[in-house]
Amino acid sequence: MTKLLLAVALLLVASAPFAHADQDRVVVGGNIVVPEGESAGDIACAFCSVRIHGDVKGDVAVLFGSVTVDPSQSIAGDVAILGGDINLADDTRVGGDVAILAGNANMASTATIHGDRTIMPGRFWLILPFAPLLILIGIIWLIVHMIRRNRYQFPAYPNGQGIQGR
Repeated sequence: MTKLLLAVALLLVASAPFAHADQDRVVVGGNIVVPEGESAGDIACAFCSVRIHGDVKGDVAVLFGSVTVDPSQSIAGDVAILGGDINLADDTRVGGDVAILAGNANMASTATIHGDRTIMPGRFWLILPFAPLLILIGIIWLIVHMIRRNRYQFPAYPNGQGIQGR
């Protein structure tokens, strides 16, 4: 599951130059709004929020942002969110799977998700992808600290007296 979200996040950042379809939307650092009466294809964004007033015919992938769907609107594909929430209003529909890591699903009672639902709430999960990197940084710091400590030469005082004048 975590590998899936990491893959989606990497594809999200790398796919911005390759979004050629007219209805696909890719944004980094801004917000995406699908106006009422319009439809969008696939949606991918990083550090942003997605507001859906119309319909989405593809998938939605969000890195550190939220997805809000207005009443009676739908997302035909899957939804993957890392570090954010999904807000589904009345009579909204998600046709595929919903995967959320470090976020929540806020759903009205009449909202439906037709696929699988995997939600791992709590911001603690944001550390998980970076855990190997943090361990590596800790090991490097320890090695540098030990080398510097062994290279430091303590001053030699004459006759073992310590600091003179005391």
